[in-house]
Amino acid sequence: MLETSARLLRLLSLLQTPRDWTGADLAHRLEVDVRTVRRDIQKLRDLGYPVHATPGAAGYRLGAGTKLPPLLLDDEEAVAVAIGLRTAASGTLTGIEEASLRALAKLEQVLPSRVRHRVTLLHSVTVTVPAAGPTVDPDVLTAVAAACREHQRLRFDYHRHDGTTSVRDTEPHRLVHTGRRWYLVGWDTERCDWRTYRVDRIRPRIPAGPRFSPRQAPDVDLAGYLARGVSTAPYRYQAQITLHAPAETAAERIPPTIGVIEAVDPHTCLLRTGSNTLDELAIYVALFGFRFQIHEPPELIAHIRDLTSRLTDAVR
Repeated sequence: MLETSARLLRLLSLLQTPRDWTGADLAHRLEVDVRTVRRDIQKLRDLGYPVHATPGAAGYRLGAGTKLPPLLLDDEEAVAVAIGLRTAASGTLTGIEEASLRALAKLEQVLPSRVRHRVTLLHSVTVTVPAAGPTVDPDVLTAVAAACREHQRLRFDYHRHDGTTSVRDTEPHRLVHTGRRWYLVGWDTERCDWRTYRVDRIRPRIPAGPRFSPRQAPDVDLAGYLARGVSTAPYRYQAQITLHAPAETAAERIPPTIGVIEAVDPHTCLLRTGSNTLDELAIYVALFGFRFQIHEPPELIAHIRDLTSRLTDAVR
């Protein structure tokens, strides 16, 4: 059985997980009786930690308060946080690199030697390639996230890929992160349709607009909706291609922002992708390394036939 001080720390650690704990569950985890759990809960409250009792099932949950609880992590959680901070240092948010490294240094300073060895070992054999392309201002990301949460209209200057700028008025719905880019999915009030915007091209206009009643999402699978939107919809030519490879294998080579992959059977899949030029589409699919069959557009089929003829003539 844990001593009182160690038991209180263990109890605080359990309460930090995002769930409601019954007295019986806590007693089982701490190997004490329910009366001891009640006394320990009261001790935490006396120390200033807001432990709320949920109605009905006599459960407990740690609420927000004026004190920051000790950050209690097990070994796996500590390694995960360290890896996440190291990854964030080369991520897609402007100015987050230094803050991530400072937080990582503080974490590593207090890690037990057994955990510090695991983190150091991983870092010593890992080379990180920094994210390419524009990054997102954290203040912009926070402003957009707040508008999504509060259901407030968001007006912003939007810089298009062709260099032009327009003012958009939206009902923001959700942020979607692909690993390389942040996108906003929202209802465009002027175009009366759902639109997807790259957050690094957004400059919010302050103050935010009035509140709105949330609409039904354009798709229950927002990740798939985004992938379809950014990989095919914006382009002049939209292609459908059967790849003679399992969907899992194709997905390892084709990111969701380039094309949407749907499994047909265990050995083939359907790729939906797009481009503004037929040459780019032809070269792209030829470099996959899979056997493939093009279904549409007909312009791409004709273009590849012509390109094949010219390439064959070039090597005769």
